[in-house]
Amino acid sequence: MKKTHIIIIVVLAVAVILGLIIGLSSKGAMFVSTGNIGVIEIEGVISSSKRTVRDIKQFTEDPNIQGIIVRVDSPGGGVAASQEIYEELKKCRAQKKVVVSMGALAASGGYYVSLPADLIVANPGTITGSIGVIMQFPIFEELMKKIGINYEVIKSKEHKDIGSPFRKMDEKERKLLQDVVTDVYEQFVQATCEARNLPRDSVLKFADGRIITGSQAKKLGLVDTLGSFEDAVKIIGDMLGIPKPNLIYPQKRLSLIELLTEPVEQILIPKIFYLWQ
Repeated sequence: MKKTHIIIIVVLAVAVILGLIIGLSSKGAMFVSTGNIGVIEIEGVISSSKRTVRDIKQFTEDPNIQGIIVRVDSPGGGVAASQEIYEELKKCRAQKKVVVSMGALAASGGYYVSLPADLIVANPGTITGSIGVIMQFPIFEELMKKIGINYEVIKSKEHKDIGSPFRKMDEKERKLLQDVVTDVYEQFVQATCEARNLPRDSVLKFADGRIITGSQAKKLGLVDTLGSFEDAVKIIGDMLGIPKPNLIYPQKRLSLIELLTEPVEQILIPKIFYLWQ
């Protein structure tokens, strides 16, 4: 048998095994006639919104789902991804009750995606807050010189390669990128003020990137109450008049391509984050 055929068979076998593992590990419960509550889990760094937005949409449109719990355990992540989840939850809230349950960590973008909820539940020791924005990228200029590699750039205008890892920024470029970060930061502050009904001056006092506990967040008006995931389940059940909510999780879907490509970070590309680190 040719080597190419063997490789194809091995790849297909791995794909089938992974599919079975993912299918068997799905948390999805069986629907009952009433009392179904959808559970959306946002875990780890928010690098993409695609699957989360799809699951929120599915639960919003499903007449068998009466409300949604969003379980957040994330340090945040990409600005656009966080904003897309935020916007989808706002649309969902217009139709159904949404309760956020914060786990060990719901900071920066993890807090941002929590804002549209009808009610936010945090553990007393949850790490949250970190309202701020960060942009970072490595500079390899000195390393390139040491190993004898030159890097030529032909560009249409002066700022086309702003943030290049192969040279240092000048002050004009730094100012341009600072303006970008400041603009995105203002969007975060504004979203917090509107969602939490807090005056801007009050939010600015702690919107400097600092982390806070769930207990501190409650005192500042950033969360509504303290409690566990089970408490959040009871709260949304009481909101909807459901004594024993039946929790429904989205089916997990993961293609082989996603499995191979998702862990790969494009470290040379400047990124802007709502991220605590």
